[in-house]
Amino acid sequence: MRTLEDIHEEYDFLDGDERYRLLIELGRELEAMPAALKTDATLVRGCSAQVWVYPTADGKTLHFLADSNAAITKGIVALVIAAVQDKPASEVAKMDVAGALAPFDLKNQLSSNRTQGVPNMISLVKEHAGRIAAA
Repeated sequence: MRTLEDIHEEYDFLDGDERYRLLIELGRELEAMPAALKTDATLVRGCSAQVWVYPTADGKTLHFLADSNAAITKGIVALVIAAVQDKPASEVAKMDVAGALAPFDLKNQLSSNRTQGVPNMISLVKEHAGRIAAA
């Protein structure tokens, strides 16, 4: 998975439809999430599309599997995951994920329908990080 910095460098260079294409590409690059993990327990609430996020941990390091039934939303969840993927849970629990995503200016780039679930995605990721860091 690309780093958030690498993604932003490319995203910043693009405009309009090209940014949508990049988001779709990011979604396609996500590690495959087995259908068995797409359950009510892994569903992110408050998203206009279906979004699933499943945390795994290797010791204190976080790793997430994610998927969505909508291409652009899948790209958005890929951005959220890129901000925290394979980092220590204690670091992610304290991290300002919304701040890390701020340079993408998603609220002004995408419709409110597409971005309404982003805070819930971030909250879910941080909750998992906090639980793993505390263990």
